[in-house]
Formats: sequence, C-alpha cells, structure tokens
Amino acid sequence: MRRSRKVKILATLGPASSDEVMIKRLFEAGADVFRINMSHASHELMRELVARLRKVEEEVGRPIGILADLQGPKLRVGKFENGSVELEPGQTFTLDDNPKPGDDKRVHLPHPEILKSVEPGHRLLIDDGRLQLKVIKANGKSIVCEVVSGTKISDKKGVSLPDTDLPVGALTEKDRKDLDAVLATGVDWVALSFVQRPEDLAEVRKIARGRAAIMSKIEKPQAVARLAEIIELSDALMVARGDLGVEMPLEAVPGIQKQITRAARRAGKPVVVATQMLESMISAPVPTRAEVSDVSIAVFEGADAVMLSAESAAGQYPVEAVATMNAIAVQVEKDPLYPGIINAQRSEPEATGADAISLAARQIGETLKLAAIVTYTASGTTGLRAARERPQLPIIALSPVVETARRLSLVWGTHCVVTEDANDLDDMVDRACRIAFRENFGGAGDRIIITAGVPLRTPGATNMLRIAYIGSDGQGGH
Repeated sequence: MRRSRKVKILATLGPASSDEVMIKRLFEAGADVFRINMSHASHELMRELVARLRKVEEEVGRPIGILADLQGPKLRVGKFENGSVELEPGQTFTLDDNPKPGDDKRVHLPHPEILKSVEPGHRLLIDDGRLQLKVIKANGKSIVCEVVSGTKISDKKGVSLPDTDLPVGALTEKDRKDLDAVLATGVDWVALSFVQRPEDLAEVRKIARGRAAIMSKIEKPQAVARLAEIIELSDALMVARGDLGVEMPLEAVPGIQKQITRAARRAGKPVVVATQMLESMISAPVPTRAEVSDVSIAVFEGADAVMLSAESAAGQYPVEAVATMNAIAVQVEKDPLYPGIINAQRSEPEATGADAISLAARQIGETLKLAAIVTYTASGTTGLRAARERPQLPIIALSPVVETARRLSLVWGTHCVVTEDANDLDDMVDRACRIAFRENFGGAGDRIIITAGVPLRTPGATNMLRIAYIGSDGQGGH
C-alpha cells in the first residue's frame, strides 16, 4: 500500500482501537506508526497490542512502526480531608512533608525532591495550571506559597514546576520496569517523557543498548533551553504541546513548535508534532477549522509525523480521525505553495559524503524529473539523510533489516521495503528498478536514482549515486 503523502501519521492505541480489526482499519485509513501509552497500558496489554500489530503488519505486507511512550515522573499533591478545598487569590497556602490530609491552609506534597529544590519566586502550577502558586519561602520541609490565580485544589492533582530544575532523572521505577518489558517485545521506538537535560537520555540509552530508537518528548522549559544537546543524544523528538502549554505561556507554544521542528530538521532527526491536533473529533465526526489549520501548519513546516492521542485511543471516531488527518496532509502537499515553503526551510548539507550524495540525488532527481530516489540502508542512516533533504520525489528505502524499515516508517517521505541485500552493483540496480516498478513508483522507460554505500553492508558510508532506467519487464537498464 503506497501513501500519497510524505508526512507520516502516528496513531495512539486505546480502548477504542485495541482489537486487530480496528488496528487494520486505522492502518488502511492512513496510520503509519502506532503508539502504546504506558501510562495506561499494563505489560500484558502492551504485549497483546504488539502481537496484534505484528499480525496486521504480516497481513498488509508493509513495515509498521511501534512507539512505546513511557509515563515519566508524575508529580502530585496528597489528599484533602473533604476531597477538595476552595482557595482565594492572595492567600497563603503551604505544601509540606506532613502526610496528614490537607485543608484550606496546607496539603501534603509527597515529593522531597520538590521540597528541597524550589526557591522563592518559583511557580507551582497545579491541575494543568488551573491553580497557580508563587513560592514565598521554602526550607526543605515545607513551601509557603501565595495563591496567584485559581480557586480550587483537590486530591492527587498534578504539579508542574516551570522554573525549577529537579535533580531527579526522567526515568522512574515504573519506567524502568516498563522499559525492560517493551524492549523484550521488540518495539521500534521508545518515547521518554519530561526530559529536562541531556543526561536524562544516558540511562535510557544504556538500558536500550540500541534495541529501540529513543524519542525525546520536549515538554519542559528546561528541555527547550538545552535543545541542541538533547537533539544530539536523541534519535527523534516529539513536540509534546500538552505539558509544554502548561509549563510555558500558551502563546509561546507555536513559536517553540517551529523552533523544535526546524532544529530537528537541521540535524536530520525525525520530529513529531503531538497533542490536541484533532481534539474535537473525540466526540464529533468532523474537526474544527482551527484544528485543520493546526495540522496543516505542521505539514507545511515539514514535520516528519503528526500524532493523534485520545482521538484514536478513546474517541468515538478513531478511523474518521485518521482519515481526516490523511486527507488534510494530502491536500497540503498538493498545494502550489508547499514546495516553496519546504525548500525555504531546508538546511545546508553537513560536510560529509552521505550528505553530499543525498543533496546531489535530490537535485538530479528534481532536475531530471525522475520517478523516485531509491536508497539502500541497513542501519537507516542513508534513509534519514535522504529524508533530511525533503525531496519532491518519493524516497524508497530498501533494507535487509526489518527493524530498520519499521523505524524508518516514522520518517518523512520514506516508503520502506524489506528486501534481501544486493549481491553486487548490477543486482543492486536490478533490485531497485524491480521494486520501484512493483510498488507503482515508475513504469517501463522511467528513470530512478539509486544511492548506497560501497562496499555494500558498510553502515553509514553512503558514497554511490547511480541513475537507472526501468526496463519493460521492470528490470534495470543502464
């Protein structure tokens, strides 16, 4: 099945979309990669979902990527005597290490790392920012705050700390157990929540040992401030606009989205735009005009993928949500302004053979109006460098490694095919032409451009470029 768009669609599985029939329908509607949210999935359910996805993959004959999204640290206040209290702006309110139920003066905060780290002037945002507190004084055991805005606080509400750099890593004990479980099932991507600093990635990398690619979710101001270092240590990024919009002013989020997308594109790392993209489709069969515009902006920006969360996981219209996202993306990429906008944001190639070859392949392909760029990629590097160029023509990524093809299913413009490794250069050309012909990218007499690393099976050593004709029987001509 060939997609008629370059941007990929990432759909979250959940109660509305966990059986095999529905997963297949979502794939047919346009989902390329599926997300399992470990905040809600038990290990048993996660294993079942992975097994169902692999079964669907076998049925449709296309590589399907699986992303396991780790929960990350969930910071919450304790409980209240009566479940909730009413507060007034201007009053003082204390968070402390006393486990007794709270009242309208104080509440337990079961996180010593917060009590020790906050300083006067720092903000605490409770319940997604509905209550805002400002620290007046802190002594390591209690935090005395002034209520800035909001009037209500209730049991177990979440706490966000936009001004505080917490000394804890992004991995909790639950995350470590979840990570071991998802790696054992062979998922392709692992998303790390609430990354603050580059060091947060070190532990995950050490545990993963290359068994899955690591995606950093950018949802904290601290991560935005150290974006370049985090990109360097990540395999991909997610613009997680939900928590980003809590911890930073809402009006700053669109600019940060552009900043992250462009920085990831420069680095040649995939970037996903997520949260509330078609939120109204949780309960309505059609989206709002603003949501359509939001999805289109991410596509115009050249994001690798756009993501559905509750829309596909728990909504009433999961298939319609994926089909709508697909239709928006297809329409945007047909827009006459689209190539110019994508080109304007293109980065200069890095001074490497792989980037020089990828640039040349794009320029030759577009100048000669070739049918496709075919890249041989065992590790995925050649495919990523080809996609970094954002060419107007399709990229067919051929790999003998099924895990590589699955990971690349998240990457912009790549049509992934698992095929045996070529024996020699002639076989490489013939195989590329046959697959381009078979997958309906070109017919007899069309030309393709092939990039690869020679000698074959040398990871990341893209150094060859070849133009070939597709013969009348789909074989390669030279």
